[in-house]
Amino acid sequence: METAEFLQALEREGHLLAAAAEEAGTDAKVPTCPEWQVRDLLRHTGAVHRWAAAFVAERLTERRPLVEPTGLDGAELVAWYRDSHRHLVETLTGASPDVECFAFLPAPSPLAFWARRQAHETAVHRVDAESAQGGEPAAVAPGFATDGIDELLRGFHARSRSRVRTPEPRVLRVRTQDTGAVWTVRLSPEPPVTTRDASMEAECELSGPAEQLYLALWNRAALPNVTGDQALATLWREASAI
Repeated sequence: METAEFLQALEREGHLLAAAAEEAGTDAKVPTCPEWQVRDLLRHTGAVHRWAAAFVAERLTERRPLVEPTGLDGAELVAWYRDSHRHLVETLTGASPDVECFAFLPAPSPLAFWARRQAHETAVHRVDAESAQGGEPAAVAPGFATDGIDELLRGFHARSRSRVRTPEPRVLRVRTQDTGAVWTVRLSPEPPVTTRDASMEAECELSGPAEQLYLALWNRAALPNVTGDQALATLWREASAI
């Protein structure tokens, strides 16, 4: 996907998130994140938006702490979230393609990284807001979901902080049934090594439509299909939280 497509997704997902949060109310529980109420979701996601925008706008090259507000609530908090989202979209849209700033996953450029990361950050938390609202969440486009799975497997879980590890080498496969994407995840005592292929025999395969796999791998939904060693699916559930 191109940066412009991620920016379109970011704008759309943020509007949906705010609308769902407003309808649910900031006191509402978030079923997909049981420790949160909607106020926690808005404070976190809005703070992440402002944190990300600052790296690009100020060309910051070092990580800085994320600071969440504590006093905002109710309609004022929803308005603050909308302003945080608008500021992020405007910052990324107006940034130079060659802007140099901090990024924490591989990407063609820092701007490409932040557009992609914030689009997926917002999409997942939009699903959280809609879970508080009740009913079925809005659809996630298959191509966007496939990209999000790739970011999760080959980006987040390639880092040293990934806890998805096994005492002995194991192989997990992830396959989208609608977009034809497939990943091989090599597990060991070290961080997972994931390739975009089906290059070796897997002991467990997680498969399903891209949208369902995307939400399941982010622990927002049940895994659609599991074949082979169920212990590897359980490992993902227990150890993959970011």
